[in-house]
Amino acid sequence: MQPGLPLFESVFTIDCVIFGFQEGELKILLIERNEEPYKDWWALPGLFVEHNEGIDVAAERILYELTGLRDIYMEQLYTFGEVNRHPDGRVITVGYYAMIRLTGHKELKPVTNYAKKAFWHPVSDLPTLAFDHTAIFEKSLQKIRRKISYQPIAFELLPEKFTLTQLQHVYESILNKKLDKRNFRKKMLNYGILKELGEKQRGVSYRAATLYKFDRRKYAKLFQKELSFMKED
Repeated sequence: MQPGLPLFESVFTIDCVIFGFQEGELKILLIERNEEPYKDWWALPGLFVEHNEGIDVAAERILYELTGLRDIYMEQLYTFGEVNRHPDGRVITVGYYAMIRLTGHKELKPVTNYAKKAFWHPVSDLPTLAFDHTAIFEKSLQKIRRKISYQPIAFELLPEKFTLTQLQHVYESILNKKLDKRNFRKKMLNYGILKELGEKQRGVSYRAATLYKFDRRKYAKLFQKELSFMKED
């Protein structure tokens, strides 16, 4: 009778890449580490997976412990396994990512001493991060840049009611390029996935713009059609 497989402890981590959009800028959720290695460095929310938990459950736990955020739907991004990515030895990490609305979310507050604080940082001037977290961030940004051309992921960052200008700013922030205003609006309206609400912005010092809402029902009927928002005519 052959002996069973040896019981190993988990020696891998999960790192979470959470995107938000605020004040016209694409932002990323970072923590300030409170433990070695890389104590006092900025980093993505990440910790070791416990040997008795599944990785999806671990991802939820880790994000909550380091930021205080709960009930965030995350998808697996990629597995990072470079030999020297962790100074303490061979540690493989599974990246998760999400895009969330910042409106209505509670204050960021770590519930573990592994992080001093959690905060939103603009991606436009991201500092050098701990470990290989800059590479993980760049991989996730490439992912959403590809995905935004055929899926309506931009609406995950916006409030339920938004203006066309706000929508354009989301696309420009993700793609890191300016889009022609007239062409962008024409394309977005022609796809038929936006519902004009007959309402205007409130509490603004400039001319109030019309508010729209993403029509998920109409999009469901068109999901096989590629929505190439980034392509110029």
